Parts: sequence; structure tokens; C-alpha cells
Amino acid sequence: MRRLKIGIAAAALLVVGTTLAACGDAGEDDSDGGVDVSAADDCDGKFDDGTRMAELADAGEITVGVKYDQPGLGFKDAGSDVPAGFDVEIAKLLVADLCIDPTGDGVTWEETISDNREPYLESGRVDLVLASYSITDDRRKIVGQTGPYMVTGQQILVPTDSDVESIDDLKGEEVCAAAGSTSLQNVTDKGAVGVPAETYGQCAEDVVNGTVPAMSTDGSILLGLAAQYEGELKVVGDEFSEERIGVGYSKDSPEMCEWINGVLQESFDDGAWEEAFQATLGGEDVETPETPTLDACQS
Repeated sequence: MRRLKIGIAAAALLVVGTTLAACGDAGEDDSDGGVDVSAADDCDGKFDDGTRMAELADAGEITVGVKYDQPGLGFKDAGSDVPAGFDVEIAKLLVADLCIDPTGDGVTWEETISDNREPYLESGRVDLVLASYSITDDRRKIVGQTGPYMVTGQQILVPTDSDVESIDDLKGEEVCAAAGSTSLQNVTDKGAVGVPAETYGQCAEDVVNGTVPAMSTDGSILLGLAAQYEGELKVVGDEFSEERIGVGYSKDSPEMCEWINGVLQESFDDGAWEEAFQATLGGEDVETPETPTLDACQS
């Protein structure tokens, strides 16, 4: 399977496009710049009584946890009502299948940093999490996870004048990553000193101002950050992990797994997944990866 690989130029185009969308003339139709996804209209009897899907569809409301600081995956600026990015586009497909308008008032897009993903699902603050959420065995002991809907890998972000070429050059050095993320553990396992931060945006700022020499997370996230700080930061090194990005849900609602997988598989088959990718992470220099194979739901 080809992993997700994005060119800097494509990431830069994404950031520019997001900025232009936020600066539209007053009175224009509000848009997240993504794919137009219409709510389904077939929810009468679609879901078994008592399931979480039936409850959400009947209520016409859902709360989805996403990132706000990751261009290309989950990004929200002050002028936007709906976040933008690939995670958000996949979330919109799930929301629409519940007969809820993904861009309407029935959806609350809750900012969910890495450290809050499990607590938010456990407490019921969010119904779903699509926030560059790597699937791991440890997380599956706490919450439900299924997918993946994207497979990527971890790299390094450093100042443009840095001599660092890979994670191997950072043994014993401080490397920033989001608290509660697999990225933080991965850099520690590679011999670096992991420095936790609340958000990836904070990590990038710390690299720019020299507080730490590098940060690390999925390459797709780093490319978006490098584009934001054009001329100041660069992505280096080969991928040194495999990150299987999936959907989080409450362990109290195991029935959601089959439903989520069904919506994801349909998007793989009908082209909606590819359309979402092209609208957010695609570009002239970007080859659309193959759709991943979904995990079987655990009984």
C-alpha cells in the first residue's frame, strides 16, 4: 500500500486556499472549502432502536472532536464556522449518513487536542473523534477505534538552516510533540528527549523561536506547518513509524464500529474518499494513495 506523501507545494496551496476562503466578501455563502456533502434522507427505520446511531439521527445533533491547528487535516480559523481538512471531510460523510447536515447547526465541531481525545469520548463530551487519531492497542483498551481511513508516517520538522537530516541526528536532543500522542512516545523510543506541548502549533512555534531544535509527528501535519512558516521550517528524514489514522467512539456504543466501517467502505468504493483527499491533501504533485484496508470490528 502506498502511504500518504504530500509535496510542500501542495501543502502551501492548501494554506493559501484556506486563507483566501476566510477573507471572502461579507454576505457570501459560508463554506469550509471542502466537498459539498448532503445529508441522507433515509433514516426512518435505518438504525436499530436503542443504538447510538438511532439516538443521534433522532436528535438531529452530534458533536465531533477534531483538530483546529493542523492544515490539511483539521484546521479552523476565526472566520470559519466549519473546520477544514481531510479528517473533517471524513467526519462529514459519517454525519451525513445520520441524516444530519454536516454544515448545519446540528453539528458541534469540538476542538480536541491529542491529550483530550480519550477523556472526551469517555465523558460523552464528543460522540466521535476524527483528529489525526492513530489506532493503537492501548487506546482500544479505553475507547473504541476503527478504520484506518488513512495511513501515514512520522517525520521531523526543523528550521531551514538546520543540519538535522533524520531522527537519528537527534539522539539526546529535545524534540517537541503533542502531549498524549503516539508521536511523543515514538521520538523517545528513538533516543530523543520528548518534550510535550498542548498543540502541534505550539511545537512549531517553539521550533521557530529556538526553544527546541525539532518537532515530530505525521508527515502530513508537518508539511502543513512548514507551509504556514514558509521559508522558516522544513520537513526532513524518512518516515520512521506507521500511523494508522482512524475514528474514535465510546466503548459504551460498540455498535458504532460496524456503522463507521460501512460508511468508510462505501466512501472507498464510490469515490467520496478520493474526492475528499483531493479537496484537502491533493494537488498536482500528489499521487492519491490507495484506500486502506479496514480493521474488522472487535466483538
